[in-house]
Amino acid sequence: MSTVIETEEQAAARPERRPTGRSVLMCRPEHFTVVYRINPWMNPAEPTDTDVALAQWQALYDTYLELGYDVHLIDPIAGLPDMVYAANGGFVIDGIAYGAKFTHPERQPEGPAYMEWFREQGFDVREPEEVNEGEGDFLLVGDVILAGTGFRSDSQSHQELERIFGREVVTLRLVDPSFYHLDTAVAVLDGTPGREHIAYLPSAFDGASLAVLQERFPDAIIVNETDAAVLGLNSYSDGYNVVIASRATDFERQLREHGYNPIGVDLSELLLGGGGVKCCTLELRR
Repeated sequence: MSTVIETEEQAAARPERRPTGRSVLMCRPEHFTVVYRINPWMNPAEPTDTDVALAQWQALYDTYLELGYDVHLIDPIAGLPDMVYAANGGFVIDGIAYGAKFTHPERQPEGPAYMEWFREQGFDVREPEEVNEGEGDFLLVGDVILAGTGFRSDSQSHQELERIFGREVVTLRLVDPSFYHLDTAVAVLDGTPGREHIAYLPSAFDGASLAVLQERFPDAIIVNETDAAVLGLNSYSDGYNVVIASRATDFERQLREHGYNPIGVDLSELLLGGGGVKCCTLELRR
């Protein structure tokens, strides 16, 4: 990571960033491989290396431990290679776990597996009626839930979200198949009410959704296509430390200029399945 020298005026104007504790769920990629194609990143003809995926995932896991996060693990299941992308397994606020109901048959068994884990851990599990892919498409920013649709989660699930959590849900339509989940096109940098701050890729959204983002988040970081193409936006922040793809170098610069501490990790092997840092990370908000 590069070092950016800022002036005294820039330093004085930079918001003070505060890390807050995090509890997350992850799944070790013991069975990771690409044997089917359900997104543009996947190519079954391109070889994958499970050992490399495990080593890269371990680096992310160790980073979270070093940051003091409370990291929980769900056991991987043979035959479910995408289970490593834990963010898709549900959406948790205030101890309520809204389960996932996957679009593609290849991933559908993951939904019950994650819901069983939530039950065993004492969460109030709500089984979904509508198709949704959990925190892949649902992002909590302040008291508002940003909810993606267009490729995976059905927009009807947004109404279900609103009923379950009693919060405002803002629908955003994705239009680029390479950014098929909301967490590939939007990064929540600070979700604290009153301090809401995000980063996003404008071209991933239709015109109406882009207008909503521009109105609600006028100070958002706009990420370039190059960094988005390595899933740089698929990052995880505690309000100060932001774990990102190490190849997203301009996003790293932008984060530093906005007072964050970017931490780069290499998940290039897991990118072959269409996932990055955030995909591997499901936040547990008890």
